[in-house]
Amino acid sequence: MPAFHINVTTGAGTPIYRQIVEQVRLAVATEALLPGQAMPSVRSLAERLLVNANTVVKAYAELVRDGVLESQQGMGHFVAEKRETYSKAERLRRLRQAVDNFIHEAVFLDFSAEEIRNAVEEKLTELDWQTKPIGEKT
Repeated sequence: MPAFHINVTTGAGTPIYRQIVEQVRLAVATEALLPGQAMPSVRSLAERLLVNANTVVKAYAELVRDGVLESQQGMGHFVAEKRETYSKAERLRRLRQAVDNFIHEAVFLDFSAEEIRNAVEEKLTELDWQTKPIGEKT
């Protein structure tokens, strides 16, 4: 498995801590990061990304709170075992909210329905990812 790398863009509309959170969540969801896998230390990731360590602390704290990572005192942060954190209803509510935000932004940018569909299909193909029920091993 290739090494997982986090990349951030300074000056982007998305805060750096949020970029870290989103990339880690996607990597866990697509199994680029596996349960039990160690994450870089706060200091080493901050140095590599050239960001303040508090930025990484904030990202890791959110990922721990959401059950994506677990913190082991004196050992660091590790990818948590996948578990159902949200009910099906909550997951659907969050999906609808994300889709609404995405569609509104795409329409504002003057994309057609076909262009939006193509972009979504292209991204899903790029991820080459299939959902697996929670608890199912690959």
